[in-house]
Amino acid sequence: MRAIRRWVSPAIAVAALALVVWRLGTGPFLAGLKAVDARSVLAAAAVVLVTTVCSAWRWAVVSRGLGVRLSFRAAVGAYYRAVFLNLTLPSGVAGDVHRGVSHGREVHDVGRALRAVVWERAAGQVVQVVLTIAVLLALPSPVRSSMPFVAVALVVVAVAVVAASRLGGGDSRWARVRNGAASDIRDGILRRGALPAIVLTSVVVAAGHAVTFLIAARAAGVTAPISRLLPLVLLAVLATALPNIGGWGPREGVTAWVFSAAGLGAAAGAATAVTFGVLVLAASLPGAVVLVVERLPRRRLPRPSRHGSFFRPEGAADA
Repeated sequence: MRAIRRWVSPAIAVAALALVVWRLGTGPFLAGLKAVDARSVLAAAAVVLVTTVCSAWRWAVVSRGLGVRLSFRAAVGAYYRAVFLNLTLPSGVAGDVHRGVSHGREVHDVGRALRAVVWERAAGQVVQVVLTIAVLLALPSPVRSSMPFVAVALVVVAVAVVAASRLGGGDSRWARVRNGAASDIRDGILRRGALPAIVLTSVVVAAGHAVTFLIAARAAGVTAPISRLLPLVLLAVLATALPNIGGWGPREGVTAWVFSAAGLGAAAGAATAVTFGVLVLAASLPGAVVLVVERLPRRRLPRPSRHGSFFRPEGAADA
């Protein structure tokens, strides 16, 4: 089963890309690459800077709640590194695993540090889903007629999760997992002072992803008004959470579909998704710098003598 799970994500991503190429050809991919220019890269880099800083802040808040120290400065560097690794390694989540393990080794608690990463990302996804549903309910889109049912289903799921977290007791494995998760959520996310910061940063991050997609759409030559594009790009952003290869795969398929359903053309959607992928990769390059700097040999200061001085030879007499 572990081997199957390891290959499921790449298989889904490759199948999605193959389907898009089969239906649309390579033209949208080449057009998306050609659409990238210096102005769009700089704009995307500025937005990604804001989203990365907010994500790092959210991570630091959750980590402190779970009792693992994490400075804001270290969180920003590690988050840039994670974004870069997520976009360059096949699994799409390798960067998040890396930052969790690295942080855990620094604080001598890998399990708790990994849980902080999981809950930080989960909180961001929940806020993003809620925002997307709100926008899709308010603005016209190909899925607007289905959104009331989706909203009701989301409420039912939330109520079921809360009810399950309160059911039963005992020492069963399920009870231990449930109690541990409830404790993490209470201490890491719902504690006083943490929840407002987590919601605020998650809203900014979700908005930043949407803005980056809009930058990509304009660079790719899509001239539709923002009110028409916003629901589409939010759906495309949600697709980035599906199994992928460095972010590629379902994102291109979903974007092509929603653009086609909205009357903007599947080719324009695929080109926009490709432009978005290139822009985000370029904006994540500070993460590559972090990786290089981390591997540079660090200069060690000379150890002081037992007399407490760096300069006095050991055994020298006091004046």
